[in-house]
Amino acid sequence: MRLRKVKNADDIIASSPYIVDVPNNYVSKWNEVFDNNNPIYIEIGMGKGKFIIENAIKYPNINFIGIEKYSSVMARAVQKMEELELENIKLICENALNLNSIFKREIDTIFLNFSDPWPKDRHSKRRLTSDIFMNIYDDLFKGQKNIILKTDNYGLYEYSLSQFKKHNYNIITTKFDINSIPEGNIMTEYEEKFLNNNNVIYKIEAIRK
Repeated sequence: MRLRKVKNADDIIASSPYIVDVPNNYVSKWNEVFDNNNPIYIEIGMGKGKFIIENAIKYPNINFIGIEKYSSVMARAVQKMEELELENIKLICENALNLNSIFKREIDTIFLNFSDPWPKDRHSKRRLTSDIFMNIYDDLFKGQKNIILKTDNYGLYEYSLSQFKKHNYNIITTKFDINSIPEGNIMTEYEEKFLNNNNVIYKIEAIRK
């Protein structure tokens, strides 16, 4: 999908109090950033931010960190947050391949929402549930490992199921459409669009102690 550029995206990001500009400076110190010891949940590939912003509003006793590698997309999220005063959310513009240089045994839950499925076999290493990323995630978790994935792509769903099993996660799966949305489900922008187009959403909750 072609990304629409946001004028002055870098300036918008640089001036936002929600952006952590040099996240590597806070490795092992993220509770100091939030000034509390609340659990930390991260969303990798947060897009325009609807999901993580709504979670931060709904769950004030959880700290949320949104991660997005595209500055134009991140700027959209920042614009949404201009009128908000949330103390439990921060945003990082970074590639997910670098996450274990940013976090170390600090994260409680990882959200993977509608990630690029990279359907061709030769691109499988780029999928956010490939062995490369699963090994990165191992270094991030504080204790029990919790990964929650949602996708409308059945191929990515099947691949991720096999990957979670390979890495010894216990798995809970859910499948829903516009007529059976689970109670309390917070949607991303993509999810709203997919459901309105009568797509099926596949959800995996993967847990490893």
